Amino acid sequence: MPGSPLKSKQFSTHGVRHVEVDKEYDGQRIDNFLLRELKGIPRARIYRLLRKGEVRVNGGRAKPSQRIAAGDKVRIPPVRIEDRPDAGAAPGRLEQLRQQVIFENGEFLVIDKPSGMAVHGGSGISLGVIEILRQDTKWAALELAHRLDRSTSGCLVLAKKKSSLRWIHQLFRDGQVEKHYLALTRGQWQLGSKWIEVPLQTDNRSSGERHVTVSTAGKKARTYFVPQTFYREATLMSVVPATGRTHQIRVHAAHAGYPLAGDSRYGDNEFNQRMERKRLRRLFLHAQSLNFTSPSGEELLISAPLPADLTRVLDRMKPKSR
Repeated sequence: MPGSPLKSKQFSTHGVRHVEVDKEYDGQRIDNFLLRELKGIPRARIYRLLRKGEVRVNGGRAKPSQRIAAGDKVRIPPVRIEDRPDAGAAPGRLEQLRQQVIFENGEFLVIDKPSGMAVHGGSGISLGVIEILRQDTKWAALELAHRLDRSTSGCLVLAKKKSSLRWIHQLFRDGQVEKHYLALTRGQWQLGSKWIEVPLQTDNRSSGERHVTVSTAGKKARTYFVPQTFYREATLMSVVPATGRTHQIRVHAAHAGYPLAGDSRYGDNEFNQRMERKRLRRLFLHAQSLNFTSPSGEELLISAPLPADLTRVLDRMKPKSR
């Protein structure tokens, strides 16, 4: 209507496409493949497309957990997304992430991801780390090498080119990337240095939210826990995940009887409330370091210091009495 203060909605459309799976995506889950192909589409929307049978692999309906193989033909339906005011440039957040870069060469970019920032858009989040960084033209081709939970801070690796992405994905599959985390667990850990080896199963809910449980029907998962510092009501742990399952450290810690501080999904509410009084405002889990070999043969050891908000929590903790 002339003179109306209401702005008409603007849309961009992805038409029907038939994509042949490249060998670098052999074995990838179809939902993750679609998230890459349909950049900017929320994860929940991806799952709706799959449930409706609109995505097909070699002519058959695809399920969210289905894994694709090199040479598969994927039909990707037309998808219309509303252009959001915040879906364009985000100079403040881009500059924030520029300040978080802790390593960069011709193959990889590593940032110290802030807690509270998702690695990619979806489930109501229009922009994640990857979308923000791609707004810098020199990083337009970046791809996530792995993921961190939104509430987890620390080392996040992004690949600058497909060959680098294939390289590090193979390292992850072969267990050749060593990751160290720092976590605060409830109570005084009594298990010594301990491998937790129980399979995990992921439930992809209709909202796109993921929930993980210990299940014999799940996938193999191994995590090494080593106590570092004992406090009266908690233990600072060094954690090394040998596999990379969703929420692995959180679920394994809870399964062992020592849930992570600030974990609202798998943790202890009473313990979390006590930690809030120590001014803990998020999950106490930090990806402290990564160690892997680059395609040129250089050994890379990259670390990110414990953030100030978590350091202040520890400063307020009382050490274990002798």
